[in-house]
Amino acid sequence: MDYEQIRYQVDGPVLTITLSRPEKLNAFTHRMLDELLDALARADADDAVRVVIVTGAGRAFCAGADLSGGSGTFDHSDAAARSPADTHRDGGGLLTLRIFESKKPVIAAINGPAVGVGITMTLPMDVRIAAAGARMGFVFTRRGIVPEACSSWFLPRLVGISRAAEWIYTGRVFTAEEALAAGLVSRVVPAEALLEAAHDLAREMADGTSAMSVALSRQMLWRMLGADHPMEAHKVDSRAIFAMGQSADAHEGVASFLEKREPRFTLRPSADMPPFYPWWPERKFE
Repeated sequence: MDYEQIRYQVDGPVLTITLSRPEKLNAFTHRMLDELLDALARADADDAVRVVIVTGAGRAFCAGADLSGGSGTFDHSDAAARSPADTHRDGGGLLTLRIFESKKPVIAAINGPAVGVGITMTLPMDVRIAAAGARMGFVFTRRGIVPEACSSWFLPRLVGISRAAEWIYTGRVFTAEEALAAGLVSRVVPAEALLEAAHDLAREMADGTSAMSVALSRQMLWRMLGADHPMEAHKVDSRAIFAMGQSADAHEGVASFLEKREPRFTLRPSADMPPFYPWWPERKFE
């Protein structure tokens, strides 16, 4: 797929996806959605890519949905009338569900304003780092709509129900420092240091770690957010540690430690996932 609204740049084990409509503050479009979905699938299939960074071009991360279509921007009734058998699916949700399923860690480098889908798209990303001066907002009630992109599931799990309710009900825009205090972002850094900080963290995740261990760990952490008892984690832990314990990567991890050298892991998330993966039931949109 040719990319028109994002940039896809690989540097060693790190892929940087840049939302690239700077003249529109990287406002979200159907084209951008399709390109992001393609880029994430491409990254998962490429074992050379170990970590993904998502950032924005210019002075914004993403100003939310492109509203240039006017007051009917969110009105999809015409499409439903043309295809009554089709149930409308929220585009932001398609994106966040795809990020949720990713085998690679995803870091958001929030370089500027991130509102609406511009902030909800970051919620299933594993770490959010913000530039000083960046502002964020879940502005849906101020646009006469409701939270999207599965944010009613993700946001309370990240910051708690009370803070999520405050931000959603008021629809106000808040600072990076408020986001840091609530745990929405893990750190706030000077704007000029943002991409370096994100890249350093990405390399720390990629260097000296097993790609398979990271892929399984990512899914274990996210999937257990919905478990109703620690026994569910124990079941998955037991299967995963049994499978990985007999793997080439586990043998190499111990041998490299004993021999005081860097490990040379060989398992590939694109092809070598253990037989029990995925362990969760398929979820369908019905």
